[in-house]
Amino acid sequence: MYARLVRFSFAPGKQSGAQALADELAPAIASQPGCAGVTFFVDDNDGEGGLFVLWNSEEAANAAAQIIRPQLDKHLAGNIAAPPDARLFKVISK
Repeated sequence: MYARLVRFSFAPGKQSGAQALADELAPAIASQPGCAGVTFFVDDNDGEGGLFVLWNSEEAANAAAQIIRPQLDKHLAGNIAAPPDARLFKVISK
Protein backbone atom coordinates (compact mmCIF):
# COMPACT_ATOMS: atom_id res chain seq x y z
CA MET A 1 0.00 0.00 0.00
CA TYR A 2 1.15 3.55 -0.77
CA ALA A 3 0.17 7.01 0.43
CA ARG A 4 0.27 10.15 -1.72
CA LEU A 5 0.52 13.38 0.25
CA VAL A 6 0.12 16.67 -1.62
CA ARG A 7 0.47 19.91 0.37
CA PHE A 8 -0.13 23.44 -0.81
CA SER A 9 -0.66 26.89 0.63
CA PHE A 10 -3.52 29.02 -0.61
CA ALA A 11 -2.62 32.62 -1.31
CA PRO A 12 -4.31 35.20 0.97
CA GLY A 13 -8.00 35.51 0.12
CA LYS A 14 -8.01 32.38 -2.06
CA GLN A 15 -8.98 29.75 0.54
CA SER A 16 -12.60 29.75 -0.62
CA GLY A 17 -11.52 27.56 -3.55
CA ALA A 18 -10.62 24.70 -1.23
CA GLN A 19 -14.15 23.32 -1.01
CA ALA A 20 -14.71 23.47 -4.78
CA LEU A 21 -11.39 21.70 -5.28
CA ALA A 22 -12.36 18.93 -2.86
CA ASP A 23 -15.89 18.62 -4.25
CA GLU A 24 -14.62 18.07 -7.78
CA LEU A 25 -11.45 16.09 -7.26
CA ALA A 26 -12.36 13.76 -4.37
CA PRO A 27 -14.83 11.74 -6.48
CA ALA A 28 -12.45 11.78 -9.47
CA ILE A 29 -9.62 10.42 -7.32
CA ALA A 30 -11.83 7.87 -5.55
CA SER A 31 -12.95 6.48 -8.91
CA GLN A 32 -9.38 5.69 -9.99
CA PRO A 33 -8.42 2.00 -9.97
CA GLY A 34 -6.53 1.10 -6.81
CA CYS A 35 -7.71 4.05 -4.71
CA ALA A 36 -8.30 2.92 -1.12
CA GLY A 37 -9.38 6.33 0.25
CA VAL A 38 -9.00 10.06 -0.25
CA THR A 39 -9.02 12.92 2.27
CA PHE A 40 -8.79 16.66 1.62
CA PHE A 41 -7.84 19.06 4.42
CA VAL A 42 -7.37 22.80 4.96
CA ASP A 43 -6.53 25.15 7.82
CA ASP A 44 -8.84 28.16 7.53
CA ASN A 45 -6.46 30.27 9.62
CA ASP A 46 -3.37 30.12 7.41
CA GLY A 47 -4.57 28.58 4.13
CA GLU A 48 -2.38 25.47 4.42
CA GLY A 49 -4.08 22.48 2.89
CA GLY A 50 -3.69 19.36 0.88
CA LEU A 51 -4.85 15.89 0.15
CA PHE A 52 -3.97 12.40 1.36
CA VAL A 53 -4.71 9.35 -0.77
CA LEU A 54 -4.16 5.68 0.00
CA TRP A 55 -3.35 3.47 -2.99
CA ASN A 56 -3.24 -0.31 -3.29
CA SER A 57 -0.02 -0.13 -5.31
CA GLU A 58 2.67 2.24 -6.51
CA GLU A 59 1.56 1.56 -10.09
CA ALA A 60 -2.02 2.61 -9.33
CA ALA A 61 -0.80 5.79 -7.61
CA ASN A 62 1.42 6.75 -10.53
CA ALA A 63 -1.22 5.97 -13.15
CA ALA A 64 -3.79 8.09 -11.33
CA ALA A 65 -1.32 10.96 -10.96
CA GLN A 66 -1.13 11.23 -14.74
CA ILE A 67 -4.89 11.84 -14.84
CA ILE A 68 -5.48 13.79 -11.63
CA ARG A 69 -2.43 16.07 -11.45
CA PRO A 70 -3.45 18.21 -14.47
CA GLN A 71 -6.89 18.69 -12.91
CA LEU A 72 -5.34 19.62 -9.56
CA ASP A 73 -2.95 22.07 -11.20
CA LYS A 74 -5.87 23.71 -13.03
CA HIS A 75 -7.71 24.29 -9.74
CA LEU A 76 -4.63 25.57 -7.95
CA ALA A 77 -3.47 27.92 -10.73
CA GLY A 78 -3.56 31.49 -9.44
CA ASN A 79 -4.76 30.35 -6.01
CA ILE A 80 -1.60 29.16 -4.26
CA ALA A 81 1.48 30.92 -2.91
CA ALA A 82 4.01 28.32 -4.17
CA PRO A 83 4.01 25.11 -6.20
CA PRO A 84 2.45 22.14 -4.37
CA ASP A 85 4.66 19.56 -2.68
CA ALA A 86 3.66 16.03 -3.75
CA ARG A 87 5.25 12.86 -2.40
CA LEU A 88 4.51 9.16 -2.50
CA PHE A 89 5.27 7.05 0.58
CA LYS A 90 5.23 3.31 1.21
CA VAL A 91 2.76 2.53 4.00
CA ILE A 92 4.47 0.49 6.69
CA SER A 93 1.56 0.28 9.16
CA LYS A 94 -2.14 0.89 8.95
